[in-house]
Amino acid sequence: MTIEFAKGHGTENDFVVLPDPHGKLDLTDARVVALCDRRRGLGADGVLRVVRWEALGDVAPEPGVEWFMDYRNADGGVAEMCGNGVRVFARYLARRGWVSPQGETAIGTRAGVRRFRFARGDADGEVSVDMGPARVGAATTATVGGRAFEGIAVDVGNPHLACVTTAELDALDLAVAPGHDVEVFPHGVNVEFVSPLSDAPAAVAMRVHERGVGETRACGTGTVAAAVAVLRASGRAEGEVAVRSPGGRLRVTVGGGTTVLHGPAVLVAHGELDRGWWEAAGP
Repeated sequence: MTIEFAKGHGTENDFVVLPDPHGKLDLTDARVVALCDRRRGLGADGVLRVVRWEALGDVAPEPGVEWFMDYRNADGGVAEMCGNGVRVFARYLARRGWVSPQGETAIGTRAGVRRFRFARGDADGEVSVDMGPARVGAATTATVGGRAFEGIAVDVGNPHLACVTTAELDALDLAVAPGHDVEVFPHGVNVEFVSPLSDAPAAVAMRVHERGVGETRACGTGTVAAAVAVLRASGRAEGEVAVRSPGGRLRVTVGGGTTVLHGPAVLVAHGELDRGWWEAAGP
């Protein structure tokens, strides 16, 4: 059996895509780590396994939903959700002809069912993903270089700490994970630093440190958390926010009891993994 792969990114948040419709791949933590290693593997922020939900085995399928996005962070850990990953996943499904680019498509994730659609019904168009409601939690802080930044907990299917700040984002050292309150986030957290631009809250800049990965060029769920936080800071519960990260620009629509993430998805390459390399990567 060959081991196919594709490489893609959403605003430079990059992923290895592994098509595994029948759930036959032995995707171990060690293999995920090796795939994501930028020197000994393909290099990525995470792995997207494309599997039919009925073949997944560990999450009961929802009726009528065929595909499941089995997402792993670069450290091998299973993650609940990835907003940029959903768009790349959607692009891959459409390019393979496994879903229609017309209308809305539902897929499974560990954060629940998510629905996406392509702009103009074009498989190459911008992808919009209904990310579900964002739940705002406690006020808390992140710490970078001994400095505390006030923020709020935002659950977008996975945990975030979004800090709206006037600090110079480029000056922040995000080489190591920001400190956080482990009682609020016992399983770790993605941390966003959000700087309102001149037309805030309509536009903001963001940097993000992702749990299990490190600083990434962009983060889809983090973009949603950033939009919710900046709207809340301006006294609003709904609106549309453009979020600029080092990897590019995304838009978030907050309203009607849900959030929608809009942005690009790019497939860069397709190929086959060497079987010997796969076996040697570890159980």
